[in-house]
Amino acid sequence: MCSKLLSTEWGPMQIRSGIAVSPGVAIGPAFMLGVEDFRIPDDTVSVDAVESEIIRLRCALENVASEISANEALASKHLGKEYAAIFAAHQQFVRDPKLLEKIESLIQNQHQTPEHAASQVLRKYAKELQNLGDKYLAERAVDIFDLERSLLRHLLGEQREELSHLKAPVIVLAHNLTPSETAGLNPKFVQGFVTEVGGSTSHTAILAGALEIPAIVGVGDFLTDISGGEMIIIDGNEGRLIIAPDEETQQKYQLVQQRFRSEHQARQKYGLGRAQTLDNVDIEVCGNIEFPEEAKSCKKRGADGIGLYRTEFLYLGALKERTEEDHYEAYLEVLKRFPDEPVTIRTLDVGADKIPDAMMHVYGDKSNPELGLRSIRVSLEYTDLFKTQLRAILRAAVHGRIRVMFPLISSLSEFRQAKMVLRDVCEDLEDQNIEFNPDIPVGMMVEVPSAALMAEEFAREVDFFSIGTNDLIQYTLAADRSDPAVSKYYNASDPSVLFLVRRVLRAAQAADIPVSVCGQMSSDPKFLPLLLGMGLRQFSVTPQAVAPIKQLIRKVSIEECKELAKRVYELDLARDIENFLRAELKRFLPEENENRRN
Repeated sequence: MCSKLLSTEWGPMQIRSGIAVSPGVAIGPAFMLGVEDFRIPDDTVSVDAVESEIIRLRCALENVASEISANEALASKHLGKEYAAIFAAHQQFVRDPKLLEKIESLIQNQHQTPEHAASQVLRKYAKELQNLGDKYLAERAVDIFDLERSLLRHLLGEQREELSHLKAPVIVLAHNLTPSETAGLNPKFVQGFVTEVGGSTSHTAILAGALEIPAIVGVGDFLTDISGGEMIIIDGNEGRLIIAPDEETQQKYQLVQQRFRSEHQARQKYGLGRAQTLDNVDIEVCGNIEFPEEAKSCKKRGADGIGLYRTEFLYLGALKERTEEDHYEAYLEVLKRFPDEPVTIRTLDVGADKIPDAMMHVYGDKSNPELGLRSIRVSLEYTDLFKTQLRAILRAAVHGRIRVMFPLISSLSEFRQAKMVLRDVCEDLEDQNIEFNPDIPVGMMVEVPSAALMAEEFAREVDFFSIGTNDLIQYTLAADRSDPAVSKYYNASDPSVLFLVRRVLRAAQAADIPVSVCGQMSSDPKFLPLLLGMGLRQFSVTPQAVAPIKQLIRKVSIEECKELAKRVYELDLARDIENFLRAELKRFLPEENENRRN
């Protein structure tokens, strides 16, 4: 990713570029997750306190040196002198007079706290090692990060602060965030986050949108350029990370932040009422949710129901398996917001990068990539887990219009097996005289090419389709959606992807069953006219996209969308299709372009 440097009186301001996955602007101090387990104060020290702060620094360095000596002796005794030499090198570095001199200089001359000064100096060393071009020396940067943690632990003492216990606003920076970690972020204190890796449709990116905090992923190496507590700006609209912004830049982004919030609030009115095209065709716009509490946000924004409830996030962060009652209560919470509208519950889609702590026993220490044991395969492998969820869904269906769908179905046998388990659960509930609704619609996600190619056969057995474009794209194009190294190959505009989507839509229309698109593609305005032209009449989008998608629906006609689709079918390159769709979107929304220019 590109990096731009600008000098300021405090140091070089850097601008890094990444993938914008959740809009908005955040301005605040950095919290380095995974590298820094501490909340570094960004306060300055008074002139009178400089000497006492330097004494505190020296005491902390002496304590670190003592720890290293003890570890060196232990390693020598149990592992041999070769391993003890590692700690000897650490000891030499910690006792280097130049290290102390540089940290003390920042405390004396710039009145930085010892924590901030030490972090800044040590990270500069780490950065220099990484830039030498020698792989061995670059790996030694990890040793410096280890020393940084030890020193900060002694400096901060009881002030150590875990991510889940934050008490002040921060911006989280990390190499990567797992879905579990992202789900645990508290939007009250976490104003946004940036990661070095990740893609636009990774589950971490999806969760950022659910939390409604600005986020950028796939920035590339940047953690060694920042010290904890340093001021940064996230531009989640343009995908920019600004490190150590100057005063002019901060003022500029404060205005951008205020304007974004105002426009965001004004745009919500477009979500109210029916979404009807210019030629009077009603289009259903439902919401995608990760957490039960998001149903409130969807309702407020005007969603026509819940088109995708990703229930695996009930598990993320949980240390034990969820009970039937846990599931039941979570479903009822959503039904309270949408008692008369459809609520589509997807059964557990764990695996790949979504492995809850409570289910680690299923995977052990094995890696579980996208082609591993995940989604419906986990449910069919561990039927007790599957039945627990299905019992809760069937019970909750008494209180609303619940639909159930199975994820990542790749063959007719998988779908039939899942339905057999559902029938077994119905019989169990009936035998136990527990109230439930046995007549709920049963559908499937179309996420793999085999399902799309067999859409006509599936259409004879399912009650509805939901096209999950995120997985469909990655499996069709063999491009892991969370890997930035292959992000250029992951493209929703690819003709092969559009061919499969079109095939599923035609199969659903021929069988007269409902079909929706619930992946990120449906939340992207540039694809809306094309999907309408292909025949889609139901969308399931992120909560933030409900209002703008409804607004756009009211500005197009089905006839012109069909003409647009015909023109797309004539193009054979993803780049040409994407450029064409962007140009058409500008034509449909001229006022949006005018607002951006202003």
